Amino acid sequence: MPKIKSHSAAVKRFSLTGRNKIKRRHAGAAHILTKKSRKRKKRLASSAIVADCDYSRIRRMLVF
Repeated sequence: MPKIKSHSAAVKRFSLTGRNKIKRRHAGAAHILTKKSRKRKKRLASSAIVADCDYSRIRRMLVF
């Protein structure tokens, strides 16, 4: 029986909260920040919770 492994890219991008929700980062916060407003950059810097429709697909990638 082969080992069950987590999806390496998913492990780097997502993490589980205490209540088994999946935490993610906002897109668009990495570069070209000069034209974005301070308010927008602050909002993008915070983490978000993965939507219900994507939850099961991502959860399957995060075995451990």
